[in-house]
Amino acid sequence: MHRSVSVALAGSGGAGVMTAGNVLLEAAAAAGYYGLMTRTSGPQIRGGEAAAMLRVATFATDGQDDHFQVLAALDWQNVGRFASEIPLGPSSLVIGEATAGAPPEVFLKGGARYAALPLKKLAAQVTGGGGWPNMVALGVLAGLIGIPSAALDAAVRKAVKQKNVEAGLGAAHLGFAQAAALGGFPLEAPPRKSPRWLVTGNEAAGYGALRGGVRFVAAYPITPASELLEWLTPALAKVGGTLVQAEDELASINMAIGASYGGVPSLTATSGPGLSLMIESLGLGVAAEVPVVVVDVMRTGPSTGIATKTEQGDLNIALYGLHGDAPHVVVAPNSLADCIGATQWAVELAEKLQVPAIVLSDQYLGQARGVVDAPQLNEHSTERLKAGPNGEAYKRYALTPSGISPMAIPGTAGTTYTADGLEHNERGLPSSQAADHLAQMDKRARKVSQLDPGDAWASIEGEGDVALLTFGSCTAPAREALARARAEGFDGRLVSVRLLSPAQPERLARALEGVKRVLVIEQNHSGQFLRHLRSEYDLPKDARSLRRPGPLPFRPEEIYREIVAK
Repeated sequence: MHRSVSVALAGSGGAGVMTAGNVLLEAAAAAGYYGLMTRTSGPQIRGGEAAAMLRVATFATDGQDDHFQVLAALDWQNVGRFASEIPLGPSSLVIGEATAGAPPEVFLKGGARYAALPLKKLAAQVTGGGGWPNMVALGVLAGLIGIPSAALDAAVRKAVKQKNVEAGLGAAHLGFAQAAALGGFPLEAPPRKSPRWLVTGNEAAGYGALRGGVRFVAAYPITPASELLEWLTPALAKVGGTLVQAEDELASINMAIGASYGGVPSLTATSGPGLSLMIESLGLGVAAEVPVVVVDVMRTGPSTGIATKTEQGDLNIALYGLHGDAPHVVVAPNSLADCIGATQWAVELAEKLQVPAIVLSDQYLGQARGVVDAPQLNEHSTERLKAGPNGEAYKRYALTPSGISPMAIPGTAGTTYTADGLEHNERGLPSSQAADHLAQMDKRARKVSQLDPGDAWASIEGEGDVALLTFGSCTAPAREALARARAEGFDGRLVSVRLLSPAQPERLARALEGVKRVLVIEQNHSGQFLRHLRSEYDLPKDARSLRRPGPLPFRPEEIYREIVAK
């Protein structure tokens, strides 16, 4: 019996592998298991090879395991390209359509066994000939890992259109019956059911934005952030908000800033290439002190990179990309569920501090779909400091001790002011005087540097003289690796930094008290996170970075090996 089983379903475009993967995840959830589904696809705009990669477990997880127990393919058209993303072990099982020929040798060289199944022929046996091979494969996978047939049926009924339900059920049942002869990888009994959500990181970020008070979104589609904007379209309408599709990224960020200037908390979402285009306008948000939130769902770069793959290469531009001295906020969610809380928090920080806030998600988190424990939601929402009718000369940029000055809603009597990118005095009038520039620079820095994030700045787990320092989607494999090391007597702690900017040197110093060795886990080529930490924090001299670029995710085993290496 297994506590965790990983399976992958692959095929060419239009074969329905993503549909079947989602149904399997739904079935796992219905049976009481936790689960995670990530996906990969080729570079084609339409069609092309694709794979749904699932992990079903008796415990909560946001990370993939070291290898997959089962790979099922509806065809082998270019599926070999995913060999590095679907690592198999000597006890793994490869299933293929009997008429599609043998699988690429790369999937068998590690000792995995191969079984050919007549998926198409079985689908044709469904009454009326209306079955689908992907539903047959779904049934095979469900049977192999021990998903109860009742849970499978419930998921199929939920996912398939009413007129096709019987055909879908028939195909799944035929596949389910095939599993018994293949051996299988049965899961342990599921844990006691608790309130859980089935959600993607992009959906969670959208929900967090709404909870934070966002009521205007300017959208320009870009992979892998588009689903966030698509989810928000109907969701905003339900709460009286508005989403506008802009003509490009420059328009979307400026629309969001304009709406925020008008008093409406605003957001846009993008990926690396779009963030590059938005940088100048984010500087405007800093100078004019207009809050706005940008969710950057990172993908591989530079330039167009690999649009469908994950990476953490936008850290530098998010932290340092704005020209001039431009204090702002950068927040990174460290799990699917945390995409809710981190995005909500980013909205609240932007509104409270009157600054742009960047949420650094990534393709792995954004497009992964998982069964997670229902998160504890923060009901607190911080509104911006607003100016009322003013009989005196209104000082929009008054030099307050906190650096935060009342922001007027356009049309409020006696509060007319200009908000633009020019340096200005307290009233907002353009000024080239050194004294005004220094005073406003100090003001903008003061409101960010005085931020007290409380315990939300990072997630800290465990004790010991070894510390793993990470952020974002690297958190889950780091946590699992540390758990394996603890089981063998190695003490260690995990520090997943959520507030990347402004830096929190005193808090990290307390988190690392007694630590002798620091291992930084990050998914980029140049060690951007370690460089950032060294520039802002006093790390041990031998702190080193375990890093690599995307698109391959970290797996627990490779981090575990680094922990126990010394």
